Amino acid sequence: MDIFEKCYHYTYAKEFIASGYYPYFIAMQGNEGSEAIFQGRRLIMCGSNNYLGLTIHPKVRQAAIEAIERYGTSCTGSRFLNGTLELHEQLEHDLAEWVGKKAALVFSTGMQVNLGTISSLVNRNDVVILDKDDHASIVDGARLGWGKVKRYKHNDMHDLERVLDGILKDEGKLVVVDGLFSMEGDIAPLPEITRLCKQYGARLMVDDAHALGVLGGGKGTAAQFGLTGDVDLIMGTFSKSLASVGGFIAGDEDVIHYIKHHARSLIFSASIPPANAATALAALHVLQEEPERVKRVNEIGDFMRMNYKNLGFNTGNSETPIIPIFIGDDRRAAIIWKALFEAGVYVNMVISPAVPEGKQLLRTSYMAIHTDEQLNKVLDIFRVVGKQVGII
Repeated sequence: MDIFEKCYHYTYAKEFIASGYYPYFIAMQGNEGSEAIFQGRRLIMCGSNNYLGLTIHPKVRQAAIEAIERYGTSCTGSRFLNGTLELHEQLEHDLAEWVGKKAALVFSTGMQVNLGTISSLVNRNDVVILDKDDHASIVDGARLGWGKVKRYKHNDMHDLERVLDGILKDEGKLVVVDGLFSMEGDIAPLPEITRLCKQYGARLMVDDAHALGVLGGGKGTAAQFGLTGDVDLIMGTFSKSLASVGGFIAGDEDVIHYIKHHARSLIFSASIPPANAATALAALHVLQEEPERVKRVNEIGDFMRMNYKNLGFNTGNSETPIIPIFIGDDRRAAIIWKALFEAGVYVNMVISPAVPEGKQLLRTSYMAIHTDEQLNKVLDIFRVVGKQVGII
C-alpha cells in the first residue's frame, strides 16, 4: 500500500475548484483594513479577525519597523536558548497585567500555545475535558498529552457535570474551553463552568483567542463575567485583535514556570520574530489607550446581528461581532459565498468538518473601523443575494 494513495484519490477540493466556487486560498493583493483587494477588485472585508482594526494603525506599523531596525528580522533560535529578547519579556509582563494574572509566556503562534500548554500539563492519570465546539488547537493539544480526553455537549452544563462526575477523585482534571467560540460567535457560560470546576476539583483554562480585545473591555471572557480570579489559565493570540502573529498563556507564576520548561512547542520552535512581538505590544497599548474601539466593534456586532435577523437570516446564538449566517448545505453555501464575493463582500465559507454536517455557514466578522456606509452596503448586498438564492 502506497501511503500517498489517499492523496491521489482526494478529489473533493479539486471538484470545488473546477466548479468555480472554491472559496479558499484566494490571494489578497492589498489590505486596507476594512477593505481588501482580490483579483483586482476592492471588497468590503467581513471575514477578518482584525476586530479592532489595528493592522493599519500608524503606531502599530511603526513599532514593527523600529523592531526590525533594532533587532533584525529574526532571533533564529528558540526562547529556551538564544531567542529571548527583552521585548518578549516586556510583552509578557504587560499581557499578564492586562488579563489580571501574575505571569505570562509568549509562544510563536496561538496553535503552539494550546499544543504546548495542554500537553505539558496533562500527564498519565490526568483527564482533560473539552467542549465539543472547542478549537482544533485545543483538541490537538489534548491528543498530544498522555492523559484521557473527554468531551461534553457544546455549552451544556448538565453534560459537563455528568463528565466531571464520572472522573475518579484521584485523577487530575483540566477543563479547557473557548471563551468566545470562533465559528458561531457565542460565549461560554463561565459562571456555571467555574462553579462546576470548584465543585469537582478541576482546573480551568480559557482560550480567549477571539475574546481578547472584544469582551470584558478588551480583557477577555473572565473579565466579562468578573471571574478572573476563578479562571486558572488564560490563553490569547496576537493574530486577531493584536494585529500580529503569536500567542500567550497567563496564570500563576509557578504554573507558567513549569510550562516554560516542559512545553515542547515552545522549547523546540524559533521565538516570535521581533517585529511581531513589537506589533503585539504596540497593539496592546493602543487597545488600552483607545477603549472606544472595543465599544465600537461590539456596537457594530449588535447592529449587524439585529439587521440580519430582521432580513430573515439565521444567525444562531451569536452575541458578539462574530455573526454566522447558517446555510446548512455545502453547495448552497458555495453559491451564496460566490455571489457575495462578486457583489463586493468578502466572507468565510465554513463547511464540514470545521462544523457539523447540516450547520454549514458563512462566517461574518466585523472591525471597529467599519464605517456605517460600508455596513449598510453589506446589508444591502446580503438582502439582494439572499432573495436571489431563496434563503430569505
